[in-house]
Amino acid sequence: MNRLKKAVFFAVCVVFIPLFPVLGAEEPHDGYGNIAEYLNDIYGIDDNAGLTAFPILKIPIGGRSEGMLAFAAASDDVSFIEFNPAGSAMLEKSELAFFHNNWIADTMIEGAAYATRFGNLGIAAGLKILYMPFTEYNIYGERVSNGYYTEGAAILNVSYNFLSGYYFGGLSVGISLKGAFRTMPDYTDNFDNVIGSSGLSQSAVMGMADVGLLTRFNFLKFYSSREKNMSFALVARNLGPPVLDDPLPTEFCAAISYKPIRLLTIAFDFMYPLNLVDVTLSEKPYLSLGLSVNIARFLSMRAGFMYKAGSSRIAVGSAITLNKLAIDLNYTLDLLTQLQPLNRISVGVRFDLGDSGRGKKADQVDELYILGLEAYSRGNYADAKLCWEEALRIDPRYDPARESLAMMNNRDELTKRIDDLNRLDF
Repeated sequence: MNRLKKAVFFAVCVVFIPLFPVLGAEEPHDGYGNIAEYLNDIYGIDDNAGLTAFPILKIPIGGRSEGMLAFAAASDDVSFIEFNPAGSAMLEKSELAFFHNNWIADTMIEGAAYATRFGNLGIAAGLKILYMPFTEYNIYGERVSNGYYTEGAAILNVSYNFLSGYYFGGLSVGISLKGAFRTMPDYTDNFDNVIGSSGLSQSAVMGMADVGLLTRFNFLKFYSSREKNMSFALVARNLGPPVLDDPLPTEFCAAISYKPIRLLTIAFDFMYPLNLVDVTLSEKPYLSLGLSVNIARFLSMRAGFMYKAGSSRIAVGSAITLNKLAIDLNYTLDLLTQLQPLNRISVGVRFDLGDSGRGKKADQVDELYILGLEAYSRGNYADAKLCWEEALRIDPRYDPARESLAMMNNRDELTKRIDDLNRLDF
C-alpha cells in the first residue's frame, strides 16, 4: 500500500506541478495568457456570460468543494451545501465550519455552515456574505461617495435517504431553500450631490431553491470498507424568478464521483446553465474535474479544473486534520484576462461534532454478525440465529444478517423435507 500511495502522489505531482510556474511566474501574463488564450481558442467566448444576478451564488464558500471544483456527487463534507442539497442525508458526521475567502480588490466573502444527520434524515444551514468597498470620485479625483456593496445568501436544507442498505447506499432526495439580498450604497448626481436612497433602487431581496438527487453504490472497488465508492448526482440550482429583470444563475448539473482505492477520489461535474427569462441567452455548458488524494491520515491534497468558455478556473488546496479539527486551504485562479486581480485564497475551519453513535452502532452490528458466523460454524444454530436477529434489531437494513437468517431458514426447511421423505409411515 505504501508503494501505491507513492505512485498516486507522483501522478498528482506530474499533473499539477507544471501549473505552479504559471501561477508564480515573474511575468504572469505570458504563461497565464497563453493558457487562457489557448482555452478560449478551443471553446470560444461566451457572449451570454455576466447576464445573471447575484454573483455570490457562483463563488464557492470554500473548503473541500472549492478545492475540487467538482463536488455534486462527492458531497462528503459540510461544503456540499452549495453543490447538492441531497448531501446532508448521506453525511458521515455532523460538522460546523467557518470560511474566509479573500477575493479581488479588498473583496471578502465570509461564510459558515452546519450539517447533521438523524438516521436517514439530514438537515443543514449555511450563510455567506460578500462585501466590497465602494468609492465614487468626481472628475477632479475627489471622493464624493463611499460605502460597501454587499451580497448575502442564507440556506436551509433538508434531505432524506430512501432504500439505504448494506450493499446500496440508497437514494437521497434533498431541497435547499435560499434567500439572497444585495445592498448598493447611494451614488451622486452630475453635481456631486449624493442622491438619497439611490442605492435602494438597485438593492434587492430574492428567494430561490435547489433540488438534488444523490445515490451511492459499489463499483470496481479495490479496498475493503463499508463506504460506497461510486456516487451519482443530479442537481438543479438557483430555481427562482428574475431579480429586477435579471435572471438568477440557474443551472442543471449531472455529476459522478469514483473512489477506486481508499486514498483517491475522482469527481466530474457537467453543468448546463439555463436563462429562465430568455432561453436563447443561456450561457454555454461547462464542466469541472476534481481530484483528491489522502497523503496521510492527517493530510489530504486536492485539485480542480473548471473548463468554461471565457472564464475557466484552476484550484489547488489541502486539508490538515487534527483530531476533531480540520483546516482547509485553497488557492483558486480564474482564467479571465490577467493573473493578479483574479486569484483567490480561502481558509476554512471545520469542527467534527461526531456521528451521533452511528459508528459505534455499526461496529456492534458487525461484531454480532461475526459471532453468529462463529456459532454457525460450530453447529450452534440457535446462538447464531439469536446473534443475527439482534444485529437486525439494531440495524434493520443490515443485509448480511438477513441473508444468513434466510439461509438458515432454507436449511431448516430442506432438512425437514428430507426427514419427511425418509420417514416410514405404518
